[in-house]
Amino acid sequence: MSLTFHWFLPTNGDSRHVVGGGHGTPATASGGDRPPTVAYLSQIARAAEDLGFVGALTPTGAWCEDAWLTTAMVSQHTERLKFLVAFRPGFVSPTLAAQMASTFQRQSGGRLLLNVVTGGESHEQRAYGDFLDKDARYRRTGEFLRIVRDLWDGRTVDLSGEHLRVEDARVPDPVPEVYFGGSSPVAGEVAARHADVYLTWGEPPAQVAEKIAWIRGLAAEEGRTVRFGIRLHVITRDTSEQAWAEAHRLLDGFDPATVRSVQAGLARSESHGQQRMLALHGGGRDGLEIHPNLWAGIGLVRGGAGTALVGSHEEVAERIREYHALGIDEFVLSGYPHLEEAYWFGEGVLPRLAARGLWQHPFATPPAPAAQVPFTG
Repeated sequence: MSLTFHWFLPTNGDSRHVVGGGHGTPATASGGDRPPTVAYLSQIARAAEDLGFVGALTPTGAWCEDAWLTTAMVSQHTERLKFLVAFRPGFVSPTLAAQMASTFQRQSGGRLLLNVVTGGESHEQRAYGDFLDKDARYRRTGEFLRIVRDLWDGRTVDLSGEHLRVEDARVPDPVPEVYFGGSSPVAGEVAARHADVYLTWGEPPAQVAEKIAWIRGLAAEEGRTVRFGIRLHVITRDTSEQAWAEAHRLLDGFDPATVRSVQAGLARSESHGQQRMLALHGGGRDGLEIHPNLWAGIGLVRGGAGTALVGSHEEVAERIREYHALGIDEFVLSGYPHLEEAYWFGEGVLPRLAARGLWQHPFATPPAPAAQVPFTG
């Protein structure tokens, strides 16, 4: 089985420095270095498509552009790249969301993937009119996914749940795959029942192995199987020294006041996953290599995914092989700036994984057979 790689569309802006923020904290000023115009995002998307990334994750939240609208526009500038659209189910009705997804599928030629994000920050949710607490949001997500799954199966749905109610709901297919993450007990229950792919942020392999075993067990109780993916940043260069020099350059660019402000904001997060990210670095600049080639420095200024694979192309390929051995088949990656870092990874790491038989270009077509020329000698 070939590994699947996705890239990232920085709809909060891009830079040669880390664009911080997220999880209820605003994007840092570096996000204005390269504004998230359709033209620039399309440039990244086309590069990812050419290099062999299957899809591109687009984030959601108050710190970035709307994922649905942005990807709909960028999709018109690409041909095969899929769009992993992060989506919060509490903001629109499940029937409308299912209709939006079906429309996107038809108009894009089946290039939608859905990353369902329950939302871990109550203060940000309230800004959008959502006043449920965290556990109630996850229960609502479960009802939401039950409805949209039934709709995509072609059923007429009548459901009166704790949070959602629909009558005589119908939408046409086709169906996108659902990606879902979460580290709390209720998140695990939702993932086991409804996710096609369970996503974890980039924790050390031992912790990732525990999560995989946890979700596999819960899914087995539901009579289901789930695939697994991981969300990481990457800094990969021809040599390890070059890669770590780049990581240290990024770290030197972190303003101490910004680090304190972001860390104070993230400390209030209700997200189990965010708290696990914070525990990896403790807010300090020392001891940030928490596993060989796994660096927690990004998390000092950025919410959500806060770790990066740092090293030579060969070292990064080996870490990917290590995660794959645990059961990870999909990798959702990013790097600053996203255009250049896509090429570093695509031209440096992917060929090494191909040589190991772990990856093949998803869009490569074999050459046409040579024409048979009659021998006339």
